[in-house]
Amino acid sequence: MSSFDADWLAMREPVDHASRNSELAAKVRDHFAGRSSLTVVDLGCGTGSNLRALAPSLPSLQHWHLIDGDSGLLTQARDRLAGWADSASPAAEGVRLHKDGRRIDVSFECADLNIRDLEFSDIGGELVTAAALFDLVSRDWLQRLVAGLARRGVPLYSVLNYDGAARWQPEAPLDMCVVAAFNRHQRTDKGFGPALGPTASEALAKLLSQHGYSTCRGDSPWQLATREAGLIAALADGFARAAAEIEPEARDAFAQWAVARSKAAAATIGHQDVFATA
Repeated sequence: MSSFDADWLAMREPVDHASRNSELAAKVRDHFAGRSSLTVVDLGCGTGSNLRALAPSLPSLQHWHLIDGDSGLLTQARDRLAGWADSASPAAEGVRLHKDGRRIDVSFECADLNIRDLEFSDIGGELVTAAALFDLVSRDWLQRLVAGLARRGVPLYSVLNYDGAARWQPEAPLDMCVVAAFNRHQRTDKGFGPALGPTASEALAKLLSQHGYSTCRGDSPWQLATREAGLIAALADGFARAAAEIEPEARDAFAQWAVARSKAAAATIGHQDVFATA
């Protein structure tokens, strides 16, 4: 399973939260509005950004079970969530948070999602969610997840799946070449087998429909401007490095492109969100 630097996750968190599709977020809120409590399983949780974004829209009593393959990120998740909450105290399986009138019990699991059971009946999961994860997984893995959730009719909410669209302003001659090579790199193995990359949301929606789910999709692009200069620069470097792994003969040209693109006035990176109910 791919791991991510905590600094990168912190840099992207405000943009991630602002970019979520508001119509789908409202559907999630409305779907669970009549409940007093909810158990949520968060896959590839990183430092807990998905919880911080979604918890304010869910019932007053919540249990979140955070799963990641990186124990260091789970440790940081515990610390960051405690700092985010109005109050935090140790609990038997993790930490109890109070935030804006909600009680949120959080448990943590370091696990390889390639071998873990994906039905989550052991947790009693009533919603499974993931942020910026499913473009990294294979079709076979996603099929196993959807089949597991369908056996219990568990809703799925997936946000910020990269869709292959990336643009910088002003445009530059190498933009299309770099993006094309980057998108090919996104289809390589990220720890789950050949990754779905930009086709993730489409593949997910199709699998969910095949298992009887009602599925909604919506765009959630990053719209980056000068205030996100650091993120624009990091993205340019990341795109260039990945593209160079696919086309090593163009490494120098891609590196020069990254230097120029790091000073771009704006950038748009396409994502899609998916919400599905049985």
